[in-house]
Amino acid sequence: MSLFRRFSSPSSPYFLRDARRTTHFHQHQTNMTMTKGHRRPAASSTRSKLLAGLLLSQTAIVAAFQSQAPPLPSLFQSIQHPSLISQTRLDAKKKTGGGGGGFGSSGGFGGGNKKKSSSKAAVLDPSKVRSVSGYTGSGTKVLATAANNFDRIRKLFGKTATTDVYVRSPLNDESVFWFVGKVSRMITDEEAQADPNSNWRPDTTTENELVGTVYPTEIEAIISQKRLILEYAKNQLRPQNMAGPYSSALELWSAPGDSEMDVVQNKITLVKIDGSTKDLRDGFHVKDVGYNPEIYVGDEKEKGGLRVVRDLEGRPVKPEFDI
Repeated sequence: MSLFRRFSSPSSPYFLRDARRTTHFHQHQTNMTMTKGHRRPAASSTRSKLLAGLLLSQTAIVAAFQSQAPPLPSLFQSIQHPSLISQTRLDAKKKTGGGGGGFGSSGGFGGGNKKKSSSKAAVLDPSKVRSVSGYTGSGTKVLATAANNFDRIRKLFGKTATTDVYVRSPLNDESVFWFVGKVSRMITDEEAQADPNSNWRPDTTTENELVGTVYPTEIEAIISQKRLILEYAKNQLRPQNMAGPYSSALELWSAPGDSEMDVVQNKITLVKIDGSTKDLRDGFHVKDVGYNPEIYVGDEKEKGGLRVVRDLEGRPVKPEFDI
């Protein structure tokens, strides 16, 4: 409280105390005058009038000031201390954050910072796309389903229905192509019969094994499982080469099934897989394809597994050789 309010406000104890002292002084002067024969000195009367006028003028000034000044509660409510603002913002930051786990103890497969999805975002059709949701452990079941489908189809047709898959990470090293596994797809009996390496037998029909209404192509087998393949590759195989700042530019490339040795010997050109899930046909069903992931063992976990060097078109940069 200001010094002016403290001593000038009519409600102030200091102001009332001074007023009582002045009144007592007037009474004392009056008594003195009466005891002396009812004679009142002119000086005393003048002094009393001056004091009374001064008190009235002070009261009027204070009343006018209070009528214009805002009440103390309003002033207090308009004040926001910097420390209170900083603490509020700090508490708000503590409540934000993201991240998540996924497949395995590393908590990476199917995890990561999940952005809030827009209400207008397209919802992937689970009958056409094999993907992960981004929540902890979401990749485990999807990967197991894909692997089981791969084994079933592989048993029916062998490598005839198999395609090898590679990932290129151009933001890390544009010349290196990492082997990340194989995909399989349902094929017609005619396709299986035409390949001598197929497991197909003349007395067996596979038409009842088809879930969709069309037989998948190699591109459909990879595109429909693109998210699963890339999430597994960048989180479980080579995060140091594919995850983080490199993940936005990852590419999928293909080679004939079980051709790892020929690829290493520079006998095969890799083929880039372009397209999106929008290119999947209406009759396609994801249960007609499977994925068998590459698994690193021993020193491969640290040094990495199979990878080859190619140019930007997937062609070998060195001559063929035999082992």
